[in-house]
Amino acid sequence: MENILTDIPLWVLIIACLITVIAGFVKGAIGFAMPMIMISGLASVLSAEAALAALILPTVMTNAAQALRQGLHEALQSAWRFRLYLGIVLVCIMGSAQLVTLMPQNAMFLMIGIPVLLFSITQILGWHLSIKKEHRKRAEVIIGCVAGFTGGLSGIWGPPTVAYLTAIGTEKKEQIRVQGVIYGAGAVVLLLAHIKSGVFTVSTGSFSALMLAPALLGMLLGMRVQDRLDQAKFKKATLIVLAIAGLNLIRRGVFG
Repeated sequence: MENILTDIPLWVLIIACLITVIAGFVKGAIGFAMPMIMISGLASVLSAEAALAALILPTVMTNAAQALRQGLHEALQSAWRFRLYLGIVLVCIMGSAQLVTLMPQNAMFLMIGIPVLLFSITQILGWHLSIKKEHRKRAEVIIGCVAGFTGGLSGIWGPPTVAYLTAIGTEKKEQIRVQGVIYGAGAVVLLLAHIKSGVFTVSTGSFSALMLAPALLGMLLGMRVQDRLDQAKFKKATLIVLAIAGLNLIRRGVFG
């Protein structure tokens, strides 16, 4: 990982860029899933730590754009409404991120792949969690801890967050904005945490910066076609892709 930009083969770089464009496209179209697609795809051609480092800067930038699409005032209001969940996620990300370099890669692949696969399948089958108003704070604490813990280890805290926002009936436009706020703030904390953990270095940071252009290009394309596509069908197709990606990570976790 110390000389990743000089050691990485050209074909790996091209594949990494294509994966990032696809991840950005999905992000622009449905508001989430960029880290899941990037970590699943990049981990097929890079080490788990390099794949994790690569997604950090694209995640920060794309989520900032998503959160601020309706303006700073709206973004701040959403952050305040979901302050408990946001705070828990950020604290757990910072804590669990320090375990990355201590955990075997096979275990990390399984910890990422299994939740991604389960989330995708349950969503495809139409199962949706429903949380009553009186149980909301308890759910925020529990789901926030789960999202933050997996986020620090893998850069993925989208599935629990999407499930939670859907379960409490968040309005579509606000849900996309809140996802941007939560993912963006989490990505900044993830960046700081992995500077400390040693995953995000000058070398891996340069590689992550290189992924910014394909990520933003993909997101722009995704946002342009967002209103022209049937969102339900597109989301279902995306979840199928995520299920395949989850299976691939589980395969790597089991067989190496």
